[in-house]
Amino acid sequence: MVIRLVSSQQKSAPSSTVMGWHLKNRLLLWFMPMVAVMLFTAYKEVQSAIAQPKVAFVLGGLDKREIFAANLAKEHPEIEQVWVSSGSPQVYVEKIFAQAGVSRDRLQLDYEALDTVTNFTSLVDELEASGVKSVYLITSDNHMRRARIVGEIVFGSRGIVIKPLTVPSQSPSESWLKSVRDGARALFWVFTGRTGVSLKERHEFHGLDQ
Repeated sequence: MVIRLVSSQQKSAPSSTVMGWHLKNRLLLWFMPMVAVMLFTAYKEVQSAIAQPKVAFVLGGLDKREIFAANLAKEHPEIEQVWVSSGSPQVYVEKIFAQAGVSRDRLQLDYEALDTVTNFTSLVDELEASGVKSVYLITSDNHMRRARIVGEIVFGSRGIVIKPLTVPSQSPSESWLKSVRDGARALFWVFTGRTGVSLKERHEFHGLDQ
């Protein structure tokens, strides 16, 4: 009886060891990506904290963002350029900056973007060619999460650091679904050069997705 008991214990020992090894491997598979994300996020936060942009990048959609940017440029003359992507009509934006005392040569307007993703993809090449290394990202507080995710992917792919500046709003925060969707579209652009905007009707984005 003793011999059988010892024999049984000897047979079960390797099995429990293998199970423990598999469990550790599974935990590592879950743990390592989490650590990688945390380290990447921390790295981006440090980059953002030490960045001293000379360019402001404004996402169009609300004139409050343009007014905020104009006041920022007025208070910080070291900001050489303010880029407004698909914002208010040109005459109106120029009036906002003129009233703030910001010279017209510091203002750059672009109306190619249709939505948040194309806000970034339509201008990233021009900013990179101009030698821009960091930008103030200006948009509404409820929109910043999605904008920053897209910006970190699109601008980050060209080495452009983002320093977010939020404009207060009364709107509720956007859903994570929009952030995930546009983050996926931004990654799609990085690998294919396409934004995915053609997959939906243009009117679903224009003026409604900012």
